[in-house]
Amino acid sequence: MKFIISGKNIDVTSNLRQTIINKLGKLERYFTPDTEIIVTLSVEKERQKIEVTIPVKGNLIRSEQVSSDMYVSIDLVEEVIERQLRKYKNKLVARHQSGDNFRQEFFESEDSDENEDEVKIVRTKRFGIKPMYPEDACVQMELLGHDFYVFCNAETDEVNVVYKRKNGTFGLIEPEFR
Repeated sequence: MKFIISGKNIDVTSNLRQTIINKLGKLERYFTPDTEIIVTLSVEKERQKIEVTIPVKGNLIRSEQVSSDMYVSIDLVEEVIERQLRKYKNKLVARHQSGDNFRQEFFESEDSDENEDEVKIVRTKRFGIKPMYPEDACVQMELLGHDFYVFCNAETDEVNVVYKRKNGTFGLIEPEFR
């Protein structure tokens, strides 16, 4: 695995770098040697944040953890990434897809809590969509008291999503077909 470690407002010491490689190096058993792991460390006031991104065959395995101690954040992010890998493995196996970035042992290993992390859709909701402008969709979302709203964009004739951001502003998600 190839580690790309960078820091924002923090000096990435050799001790910190070695801890990251040791912790996330445990994931090496899952990936091929040419897989990149992008790690970004940052500090804002008392918040010690680590972001880990692993690009795999058109998808991203990503986790971001914050605590008051960078070493605690590193431990937390490693646990979350492992959990995400188990979910991703189940998805690949269920859909009979290949996992080019993964070693064969990854698929052959048996996890005791495999069913626990399975994604299960428990409800399907259907509703009519009428074309509207994003601003109107934001108003509709507010009236319903939801955090997001799915609608057909009157300008593009595509399905879009508006959502409420943490700072009280709104965001718009538009599809991008590749």
